[in-house]
Amino acid sequence: MQYLFGVLTLIFIFGCSNIEEPSLNTNKKPKIYTNEIYDLINVPQKIEHYTEGVNFTNMSYINQEKFEKSYFSVWNLKKPSISVTQIKWPFKIYGAKNSYGENLQALNKNFFDNMYEESNFDAFGTVNRRAITLKHLNIRAMPTLRPLLLNPSKAGEGFPFDYLQNSSIGANKPIYVSHYSLTKEWVFVESSFAYGWVKASEIVFLDKKYTDLWQKSTQLYVIKDNTPIFNEEGKFLFNSKLGTLLPLIKEDEESYTLLTISSSSKHRAYFNKSKIEKDSVSVGSLAFNNSNFENIINIVTISNYGWGGMYKQRDCSSMLRDAFAPFGIWLPRNSYKQSLIGEVISLEGLSDKSKIALIKERAIPLKTLLYKKGHIMLYVGVYNNEIIILHNTWGIKTKKENKEGRIIIGKAIFSTLKLGSHQRYFDESAELLKNLKSMNILND
Repeated sequence: MQYLFGVLTLIFIFGCSNIEEPSLNTNKKPKIYTNEIYDLINVPQKIEHYTEGVNFTNMSYINQEKFEKSYFSVWNLKKPSISVTQIKWPFKIYGAKNSYGENLQALNKNFFDNMYEESNFDAFGTVNRRAITLKHLNIRAMPTLRPLLLNPSKAGEGFPFDYLQNSSIGANKPIYVSHYSLTKEWVFVESSFAYGWVKASEIVFLDKKYTDLWQKSTQLYVIKDNTPIFNEEGKFLFNSKLGTLLPLIKEDEESYTLLTISSSSKHRAYFNKSKIEKDSVSVGSLAFNNSNFENIINIVTISNYGWGGMYKQRDCSSMLRDAFAPFGIWLPRNSYKQSLIGEVISLEGLSDKSKIALIKERAIPLKTLLYKKGHIMLYVGVYNNEIIILHNTWGIKTKKENKEGRIIIGKAIFSTLKLGSHQRYFDESAELLKNLKSMNILND
């Protein structure tokens, strides 16, 4: 989940005119530069264009039991699965010499001293209790909502890249609490895919007997974002998040009744019977077929680019993770770990021509991930003899007179591996194809 895409934009606002650069070699076609992003105009931007003819059978890696075991894994811990040394990582990387705050000024030593003290590392592993989130939460690397930016005067740094944003997690998802911060405003938690700090007021503890019952229940897989969930009195609890599992209580013709958790006046777990329309959930994992896959992709591609899941948006790895979750396909949270799932085929040391040939030969549409450092993409097929990928990306790297810049995209797109090559001042060293390290085919 590491990206160095930045915020200084070289977006042109003049419409769609193309300019042909003069060529001294009449046998060589001139490059065409465009003020619009070339791939967004010339590559179909609908998943339906790529699903026709795809074989949706032979999905042996779909394993609902395995998925649910991973999903609920933190409720079955007896102690943290990580060490106190591991959770201190931000203090080893960031400091007063390389970090900036919300006012774009350098953070001072007092900030880091206060954060270290508030982290209360001596108390690590003293709580060790199962809990659940009450709302959509940001998982922070330090116990603060304040951002930590790299140098905001450089492209690829500054907003929106808050390096204290580890990830985000939806409402009513399992977590495991290690300990409280010094002031008890924060708790350090593990989820099934990330760890870090969340506000203590936004979780509640659950006894083991209840987490065991939850896991043994028939699971409803949420297949829509932002469906409002209410308690029996009609009070709003939270919005649904794709890939969440909630226990089924009963059903009628139009809806399911499911178990949800809110907080009582004494900040204890309160069990609700909430209703949800049947088209918002699936009993068990969703069937992996043409129609269902198109529906899920159309949901996850609505999101703008959201570093670490900020603002309830998605980045490259969270988009793919959420896209496959409703089908009972477990993916880790960050791009590097996702690149290790299934059959991994190295692309390092190959020429661009050899990479293209190998991808076309071995990659399976909608079942193959392509990886470069800090970025993960889904292979969807070939269009006009070009390899096409789906990815959520911040932008295109540019360089003019040795000064770096960005053409901001900030959303999920279908593109070629030559994305940016038709843009003026494109930094060819950042080309996706040139930097591909591996592809991996999802399987057991």
